[in-house]
Amino acid sequence: MLIKLNTKTNKYDCELNGKKFSSGDTKYIEHMYKKLTGDKKSFDQLVGKAPEAVEAAPSVSDKFTINTRFSFVEKVVKMVGTGVQASAVITGEGGLGKSFTVLKTLKAMGMVDINDIVPGQVVNPKKVFTQIKGFSTAKNMFRTLYENNGSTIIFDDCDSILKDAIAINILKAALDSYDKRVITWGAEMRGDDDLPRSFEFTGKIVFISNLNQNKIDQAIRSRSMLIDLSMTTEQKLDRMGFLIKAEDFMPEYKLEEKEDALNLIRELQKSCKEISLRTLISVTKIRATVDDEWKELAEYTLCN
Repeated sequence: MLIKLNTKTNKYDCELNGKKFSSGDTKYIEHMYKKLTGDKKSFDQLVGKAPEAVEAAPSVSDKFTINTRFSFVEKVVKMVGTGVQASAVITGEGGLGKSFTVLKTLKAMGMVDINDIVPGQVVNPKKVFTQIKGFSTAKNMFRTLYENNGSTIIFDDCDSILKDAIAINILKAALDSYDKRVITWGAEMRGDDDLPRSFEFTGKIVFISNLNQNKIDQAIRSRSMLIDLSMTTEQKLDRMGFLIKAEDFMPEYKLEEKEDALNLIRELQKSCKEISLRTLISVTKIRATVDDEWKELAEYTLCN
């Protein structure tokens, strides 16, 4: 059995009897070995010694620090918000600040959240953004594009529309580079449906997704600016170290409290169930409010 440690993914790439698989869970590797051979060797017995490390082919993201890539997000979102670019796709695992960065950038541009507009207030649609979170059907997406036409629409963790063939075909028209982008709903509508069969779309779209970019339809990727925020554990910790010094990140807590929380997460990183901004926020709150044995409580919540 061939086992190599992939230093990019921090997972073991394995090959046995022509079957290839990858995992960071040594118990899973033992299970697969037993399943394919009937032998009950442990992981340590399989490798004998530390498995050979194999360097993955470098990607363009490896050339830039995680904080540089987040600065790219700000630049790309500005391009979308001003109408220079029709859309952007921001990917990377959840809980690491993708949504926070997109919303912060739009607000810094003077754009207004549609939920903050009071009745009777007149705002240019080009200065408005709306955030759609969670599951959406193709029909609901069509309605969202129509009702928010002209503004910036953020589809946040709406992976369902990135997998739906009908939704993708609508988005292909919405994101095209033509001067006139006409969206058409080809399915039959109920008699009382208030949606048009087609309309000219003048809005902009930002997709925020936890999906790997390779899982997103090529037609969407080719029409959008792409920023990948995938991170190693060390990059996550570097990002947190950058954020705790920002004035708008948990401003109600002292820098010392945030630093203590981050230092504990760094110390326990190999045992943590999850490392994300939510982790940092949770531990900071414990550090700030629990006088005695705060580290014990934090360790329990992190690793239990």
